[in-house]
Formats: sequence, structure tokens, C-alpha cells
Amino acid sequence: MDAFEDAYDVMDDVDVVDDMRALATEAVHAGRDDLARQGLHAPPIDLSTTYPSYDSRGEAARIDDFAANGATLEGPPVYGRLGNPTVARFETALARLEGTESAVAFASGMAALSAVLLVRNAMGLRHVVAVRPLYGCSDHLLTAGLLGTEVTWVDPAGIADALRPDTGLVMVESPANPTLAELDLRAIAHACGTVPLLADNTFATPVLQRPVEQGARLVLHSATKYLGGHGDVMAGVVACDEEFARRLRQVRFATGGVLHPLAGYLLLRGLSTLPVRVRAASANAAELVRRLTADPRVTRVHYPRIGGAMIAFEVCGDPHEVIAAVRLITPAVSLGSVDTLIQHPASISHRIVDAEDRRTSGVSDRLLRLSVGLEDVEDLWRDLERALGAVRGSGPARCVAPDRPSRSVVAEG
Repeated sequence: MDAFEDAYDVMDDVDVVDDMRALATEAVHAGRDDLARQGLHAPPIDLSTTYPSYDSRGEAARIDDFAANGATLEGPPVYGRLGNPTVARFETALARLEGTESAVAFASGMAALSAVLLVRNAMGLRHVVAVRPLYGCSDHLLTAGLLGTEVTWVDPAGIADALRPDTGLVMVESPANPTLAELDLRAIAHACGTVPLLADNTFATPVLQRPVEQGARLVLHSATKYLGGHGDVMAGVVACDEEFARRLRQVRFATGGVLHPLAGYLLLRGLSTLPVRVRAASANAAELVRRLTADPRVTRVHYPRIGGAMIAFEVCGDPHEVIAAVRLITPAVSLGSVDTLIQHPASISHRIVDAEDRRTSGVSDRLLRLSVGLEDVEDLWRDLERALGAVRGSGPARCVAPDRPSRSVVAEG
């Protein structure tokens, strides 16, 4: 069996791997356990869209089997939309990191979420219970009913009462985008009963939390962010049990939301440094939180108890002037890259959400979101402090919000 075919058997190989391996070790070795015995060090990239076969009867039988149960195909690949060996390595590795049986990768995070909704819709379970805030496009997809879903927005305490016979999913994000509010996933999973809980783990990554250990059945990532880690790949992935994965593969085949093999390769490479990147960026973020908390031009700092590299903070002046004044920090949407990014959620990532819904979920017009990277923290602070100084009307006398203490760190939970 050659290197490409053997990639599909990596999931079987992990059965003989030490289950006690640390996450840092898994990040380096998961999805690559078969390479050494093949005389390889770096994973190969298979860019083929189609594969030759002289056994058309056998191919028909394998395709019938996939149509019936969605299991990964035994033997050599058939067609890129049915699966790719390079992408399969990334899926294997991410499943190991999240502690799930399987993972299914897609062309983007939104393609991954859409596939989950379509799986439940196909079963007649079109109702979704969700907790705000979510990523703005996730919120819009649910609210607009673009895939035929109906959503009920609730506080965490209202989840159990909101469930209906046709509820197919409960969706949460913790820490949440962009407020970094944290939820008790274990309590929420209990409230869900038999309804699957989907937890968006993009901000935390498996380095900081593994939602399945707290009762979630589905774990969603915009792999574009920390999993890739370098701002050069777009992808999404759902980590889940094999039963749900089979249905997701069928939807992916039917809708064509496949991940390109080169993206799969870059994601697998990105996972190898994920723990190091997250921990280093988190240390930078913690120091910036300390300084922002003491800065009289900042009225509120949001930072989760579990830590991480994401910060949200509110300024008493015009946040757009902060965006315009940074020079080292990049004013751009997205997050999780090695360089530091800043954006104004009410203008970009959550612009598509109704203004009142934004405000009630804590996304104020003065909130800025900072994705902290790997630069020297002193350089980051000099740039941020200079940008804060460029804001007009942000003197200490004007910076006390009337309904909250100044310079407070809010660890939402």
C-alpha cells in the first residue's frame, strides 16, 4: 500500500497508539503515525481530483456502500469529493486532539456549520436552540433561516424549556465571539438531554478545553483561525462521533463543500505548533490585559477565566480612531494568526447581526476585539498605547462609565 492509500488507515493506527500521550505530543504526531514505516518524514500532498480504477464493478459497490452509510471508503481513493488522503490526515489529527472518534473537514467554518444543520434538517429536526453571542455569520445563518431552520435564542438557563420535539441542535460558543463570555458547558449539556450540543471551540482550541469531555457531542472550529494559525488557509471542521461523521460526509459529498488538499496539508502542519502558539500568545494576552486594565482610557476589559489569546476591551472614546492609529498591529478581520489583529465587531464581524441583538448580547459600539499574536509584548503595548492616545475625548475624567466600574476585568461565566 502506498503513502496516499495508507493515509486512510491512520485512524485505525491510532488504536495502537498510547492513549496517554500528552496533547503536545499528539499535536506533533497525530495523523502522521504511519509515516516512519513508509520511509517518510513529511506527510505527502495528494492533489489528485480523480483516481484510476479498472474495476468498475468494485467501484460501484464501494460507492453504494458510501451512499448507504457514509463510512470512509476502504481501499484507494475514487474522487476528490468523496475524500482525500491528505485531508484525512488532518481529520485524524484533529479528532485525536479533541478526543472524538472522528472529524470531518470542510471548505470553511460556515460550510461546516451548514453541513451540521443540513444533517439535522434531513431528519425533520429543523429547530435550533442557541445562546448569544455567536460569531456574526453563525448568528445570521440561524436567524435568517437560510437553510430552513428556526431558531430560539435563550439564556443558558432557558435551554431546557426551549426544547421541542423538532429541536435538532443546541448551539453555543464558549468563549464567545466577541465578548469572550464563558458558559458552563457541562450544565448546558445536561440541559440538552438527548439533543446534541454543538460547541464552537474556535477561540479556545483543544489546548484550553475539550468540549466533548463536558458533554458536547459536536465541536465546531473555524480552522481558518488557530488550527491553521498563519492566516493563509480557509477551512472548517466538525469533531464528533463516527455516527454523526458519516452523515456529515454524505452532506459534504452532495453539496461539494470539500477542503482542498493543500489546505489540509497546511492545517496538519499548523496543528504541530498549535500548543506552543496558543500558550505563547496567551502569555502575551495576559500581560496586555494587565496593562489595559490599569489604563484610564479603557473602561472595560473582557478576558476569559480559561485564558487564551483573545481580548475584548471597551474604550471611552471613538474605537474607530484606535483602529486607524495602530501601526504594528494589523487592523483586519479574522483571528488566531501569528501576528496581532484588531477589529471593531459592530462594524465587521457582527455587522450582519441586528443592532439591538448585538447590544443585548454585550457587543457594544465601543468594543474592540484583539487577537494577540507572537510579537514581543513590549512592542505590542507601545503600539496599542500610542493608538489609545490618539483617541479624542478619552482623558481620564471622561472615562468612567456611568453604570459600571472603570478599568474592570470581566471574566464572563
